[in-house]
Amino acid sequence: MLEHAKKTLRITPMRERVSPAEWQARIDCAACYRLVAHYGMADMMANHISVRVPGEDNAFLINPYGMMYEEMTASSLIKVDIDGTILDKPDYGDFDFGINRAGYVIHSAIHRAKHELDCVIHTHTWPGMAVSSLECGLLPMTQTAMRFTRISYHEYQGVVLDLAEQDALVANLGDNNAMILRNHGLLTVGRTVGEAFNALHRLELSCRAQIAAMSCNTPLHPVPQPVLDATYQNYQPNVRRPYGLMEWPGLLRMLDRLDPTYAE
Repeated sequence: MLEHAKKTLRITPMRERVSPAEWQARIDCAACYRLVAHYGMADMMANHISVRVPGEDNAFLINPYGMMYEEMTASSLIKVDIDGTILDKPDYGDFDFGINRAGYVIHSAIHRAKHELDCVIHTHTWPGMAVSSLECGLLPMTQTAMRFTRISYHEYQGVVLDLAEQDALVANLGDNNAMILRNHGLLTVGRTVGEAFNALHRLELSCRAQIAAMSCNTPLHPVPQPVLDATYQNYQPNVRRPYGLMEWPGLLRMLDRLDPTYAE
């Protein structure tokens, strides 16, 4: 029989133990966890968001395995190096949280290889899992989805526990900022937390729209290839401001109104 005794989650403050730059990275990372939960993209304590520690190229922040997205805070995040060694973490009271093996394998692969990227997000939403299981993959059937016309794909090889899979993960991602993990879920990356979250939010909307349209059991209206190509180009970094730049401050203000404890 499971023990149902309630345990207390007490997290020691980390602000005085880290640099100002790391503290800001912790705030942004915790905010991203809260936002993923707010928009219905969390899978209880599963999945991960990681953020590179400023000034420490081989270290990143990731969630303690066992905490819910909605209760994540800046102090609760675990600092780990590329090789999986825990560098710093708070006292969690009645708990002794560590990191999840699969999360470490996926996220460390990208942080090790892609030094220009600061944030990696991976989700198991039902629309993402559904599209990841379709032979056709993501269709460029809406303006939002056309941003991902050339999205990356990674074939399913089982639960990602083997370091040998890391090279394939990085190679399949290539220079894209989004990848569908076949029969698994979604993954996005960004030079900032805001950029990675923007990609995830739009990719999730694309998957939801596709599943909704395909569920109507009627032919989809096609878009001519030249229009698809032109729309895709309009979404590329060389023709527009960085994604996330405008909305991230607004998203933080929204979190401040809802529950400002993410920044503790």
